[in-house]
Amino acid sequence: MADENWLDERELTAWKQFLTVGAAVNRLVDHQLKRDAGLSHPQFEVLARLAEAPEGRLRMTELAGAAVTSKSGLTYQVGQLEKAGFVRRCGCPSDERGIVAVLTEAGWRKLREAAPGHAALVRELFVDGMSRKDFAALADGLGALHENLRDRVE
Repeated sequence: MADENWLDERELTAWKQFLTVGAAVNRLVDHQLKRDAGLSHPQFEVLARLAEAPEGRLRMTELAGAAVTSKSGLTYQVGQLEKAGFVRRCGCPSDERGIVAVLTEAGWRKLREAAPGHAALVRELFVDGMSRKDFAALADGLGALHENLRDRVE
C-alpha cells in the first residue's frame, strides 16, 4: 500500500513539468539578459526590485526577501552590480547596522536598456505559450502557491 503522502501519477507528472519549465525559462531568460544587457537573471532581478522601491532604495534584508535569494547570494550580486556602477551601498539612517542598496543613475539606464527585451521574452515564453483561459488558471494557481509560501521562504 502506497504512503498517503506519495504523489500520484498526475501530481508527479505536474511536479516534473513544473521543474522542467522553470529551469528552461530561467536558463533562456538568463541567456537573453547576458547576451543583450550583460546582466545575469539575478542581477536583473536586483535592479528591477530596487526600481520598484521608493527612491530606488531598499535595505539589503528587504531586498533579499523581495528577490527571493539568500543573503550571501544577494551580497555577491549587489557587489557585482556595485563594481559595474549600477548600485551603491550606504548605511541605513534608522539602523547603524543596516545597509541600504541604492540604484544609481547608471543602474536606471541599464534597467531601461534591458527591460524591453526581457519583457518580450517573458511574454513569449511565459504568457503566449497558452490560451488566455489556461494562463488565468495558472496565474490563480501561482497566486495561491505564493500565498502559501510567503512566510516560509527566508
